[in-house]
Amino acid sequence: MERERIKRVGGKCLILFAIILSFNSCKDGNPQVVEEELAIVELVIDDIYEFGFNLNDYYVKRDTVRAGDSFGEIMQRNKIGYPKIFQIAEKARDSFDIRKLQIGKPYTILCSKDSLQEPKCFIYQPNREEYIVLNFQDSIHAYTSRKPIKYVEKEVSGVISSNISETLDQQGISFILAYKMSDIYAWTIDFTRLQKGDSFKVIYTDKYIDDSIYAGIDNIKAAVFEHKNEPFYAFEFETDSIKRLSDYFSEEANNLRRAFLKAPVEYKRISSRYNLRRRIALYGNKIRPHKGTDFSANIGTPIRATANGTVTKSSFTRGNGNYVKIKHNSTYETQYLHMKKQNVKVGQYVRQGDVIGWVGMTGNTSGPHVCYRFWKNGEQVDPFKEKLPEAEPISESLKAKYLEYIAPLKVQLDQIKLEVEADKASDKLITQVN
Repeated sequence: MERERIKRVGGKCLILFAIILSFNSCKDGNPQVVEEELAIVELVIDDIYEFGFNLNDYYVKRDTVRAGDSFGEIMQRNKIGYPKIFQIAEKARDSFDIRKLQIGKPYTILCSKDSLQEPKCFIYQPNREEYIVLNFQDSIHAYTSRKPIKYVEKEVSGVISSNISETLDQQGISFILAYKMSDIYAWTIDFTRLQKGDSFKVIYTDKYIDDSIYAGIDNIKAAVFEHKNEPFYAFEFETDSIKRLSDYFSEEANNLRRAFLKAPVEYKRISSRYNLRRRIALYGNKIRPHKGTDFSANIGTPIRATANGTVTKSSFTRGNGNYVKIKHNSTYETQYLHMKKQNVKVGQYVRQGDVIGWVGMTGNTSGPHVCYRFWKNGEQVDPFKEKLPEAEPISESLKAKYLEYIAPLKVQLDQIKLEVEADKASDKLITQVN
């Protein structure tokens, strides 16, 4: 009689086996087997999909790139010879450079589900959202994809007792939201001088990968901040669908930003200002003009582009150290010196607030800071003494669309109860991107 058999039905495993026996009692009280019947017990094993593969079809190995690892080393450890490794690298090089594996990044190897456990696919994750597949189980091909991302809309409110970060922390909300709010209101409200009793209401989105992995705050959709009894509304609105540019505007469609941020970094202090007649004792009190503004900050502090523009230089010199220069338009250029490391390349378009590097001590410097230099019509000037242009307003052709768009958002903001009244922030699923 058939005791056990396994078959796949509708993507699930059904394990079938005979288990029921019939018994009769003998006169001595001991049971005697007189009949055997076939019974079916169904054990359902759900398919598990990740990276577009059914993991039940493979033996799965997971690891991270270690110091000294290369793609070849990893493959050789998993019984793939160098002729095949070279073939994979050659076929995949137009899609992925295997030399760019970074220490600490996770990878997954899908192997045959047999005693040989032969690797069939290598999957590398450069970040939590993206993954690169090198598939060599049939023909060799490589491609980059992204994990499904879910955006959850949330509402939060609060009343300031000391500072906004503390108010948010009491509700278990990341300080990143405070940073994003201070960036939005950088030219409207001084967040270092908030008053007790000031309040805020915010509609923002959190990001989740694969439905469950929290990936942080994505963006602020709308906000209202009441400072000195005056409400300041802010609504995000896309102004250029081709370049995917958006900005924050008031309820009257006025831009909340200036064309340039006040500073490229969250700084401790200004250690040296623009001064054409600066004298330095180290050089015998000779005049050594300083045509930049030095913002003192900890090593690793993000340096941000002060305005939209195109990177014209991302290089190193003995004096500047690692530095970046950005051309904003025919009139203005900015430069950022002494970086620990750059985060942009020449020709790259950056938006105001994008991280272009990190504070360091490279080049001619005695302490960690960023030297911020500002050009107007080819001449270095002091940005703090310039009357800088306003950010571009919403075009007349978009204004009616904007006012229509923000109308329900303003109603939603106004209906949010302040945290002193509300039980907790509310969550609402708004979309899912595959």
